[in-house]
Order: sequence, then structure tokens, then C-alpha cells
Amino acid sequence: MRILKWSAPIICLLAALPVAAKNIPMDEAGFTDYVAIQLRKEIGDSGVAIKGPLTIGVGELQANLDRIFAFCKINASACEGEVERYVKAAAQVAREHTAPPTKEAIRLVIRTMQYVQNTQGSLPPGTSPLQPRPFVEGLVILPALDFPRAIRMLPEKDNASLGLSSKEVYDLGISNLRKNLKPILETTKAAGKGQIGQLTGDSFYPSRLVLHDWWKPLAEAQNGTLIVALPATDAVFYIGEDTSIAIDALRTLVQDIMRQAPNPLTNILLRWTNNGWEVVR
Repeated sequence: MRILKWSAPIICLLAALPVAAKNIPMDEAGFTDYVAIQLRKEIGDSGVAIKGPLTIGVGELQANLDRIFAFCKINASACEGEVERYVKAAAQVAREHTAPPTKEAIRLVIRTMQYVQNTQGSLPPGTSPLQPRPFVEGLVILPALDFPRAIRMLPEKDNASLGLSSKEVYDLGISNLRKNLKPILETTKAAGKGQIGQLTGDSFYPSRLVLHDWWKPLAEAQNGTLIVALPATDAVFYIGEDTSIAIDALRTLVQDIMRQAPNPLTNILLRWTNNGWEVVR
């Protein structure tokens, strides 16, 4: 199960079990400088730049230190070890961000059209665009590269280096999802009356919706009714009831999750049908 995943342009690494050390400054500027020095030791001087208090540029990425700083403030004895783990993880994400694409790493992810517009708008002029395909109203499918610690969107220019057309990239993404994901009923079970089922903690759970046919067994196990929500990029919630009470409960849960999640996706609800996914109005 993939739990640690980051998408450019933000690295948001969580400290696990906080411990801080005598020599680590506990003011924001000093702490930021200390972590930047450790990052430079790990990946070299050229790719690391302090952008502000608790914010460090790592190549094209951005490392936010607010969470690990907060942990260190209340867990001084654990801070040094946590900073070391953070730095190694951030360095690995940065390396993967620039690693050459491979066919084996290609996957498909679901994002909002707003995400595509924001990402493209933040890229330098002339940068190769992302490759969105329509999914349902407001949502698109994007080819991406799956690395141990990061998911990187696949720009159009990488197709040529892989020797693939745009269609072949999408076909390979679907094939790789099918090879690397377990069937739905091996991963979760039917939601009963008054229940909300969930798939959480893996960055490719929402990608499962691209494999429409894979959801048929779950819909059948719920007497033909399956309504799903994608409130975060690593979560899917679903119900087996088509009542206003059940749908309102799911919408309320989605709103709560999107307010708190570091990686919110969409408040759109989708209904499974034999012909595809339909937006629940």
C-alpha cells in the first residue's frame, strides 16, 4: 500500500515519531537554515534555496517545514532523528522528480480540470503541457509516473522519449493499473444500510475509477447501487443506498474531509452504471 506520496510542486512530508537535538535552532529562521544545510549535504548546494521561514526550494519542488517544526517544538529529544528522516525522504522525492520516465512507471490518476489549469499556469513559458483526457464533468484523467516516494505527472514531451503515442501512453497506464491493483472485492467490501465504505491511504485508490468494469462486483454486491466520492487524492468513499439521507451523509463527510485533507480532490459524487460513471446532482 502506498502511503507516502507527493505530487509536484509541493513536498509535504510528515514527521513520524518526533526527537530534537541540542544543536537544532528552535526559531523558524534558524530551523529553516539548519534543514537547508542538511539538504545541501544530501543533494548538493545547487538544488536547495531558502524561500522563506519554514519553506525551502528543492529543485523545482517546495519543501514545507511547518509540521516537522511543530513536532520538534514539543518533542525536542526526537527532533534530530526526525529531521534526518525528513531530509532523506525529501532528497529521494527530488531525485525521483528528475528521474527519466519508464514504461513500467506509467499510471493514470484523476484530477480536477482546475488542477490542470493551475499547474499549467505555474509552469515556465514553453514547458511541455500535461495530457488531460475528460473523465466526467470537472474531472480529467492524467498520465503520471509512479515512484516509491512520489507521483510525477507525465508531460507530453516525455511521450517521444518513451517511444509512445498519446494513446499508447493511456493504454499502458490502464494496463499497468490492472497489473498492479487488486480486484475491488479483495480490497474492500459492500457497504450495508447506513454505512459508508472506504478505501484510504493509497494514492491510486481514486485511479481505480478509470477501471469502470472493476467496480461491477461491488455494485452487484450492493444490489446494483454504488455511489462514490473522491474527497482526497488517496481516498474513495462509497455507499450502497440511493436515498437522500444516505447521499446527504456522504456529501457531509466529503466536505469535512476536504476541509482537513492536505491533498483534497473533489466534492463531486459519482454513480456507477453499466455504461459508465454519472455525476450525482
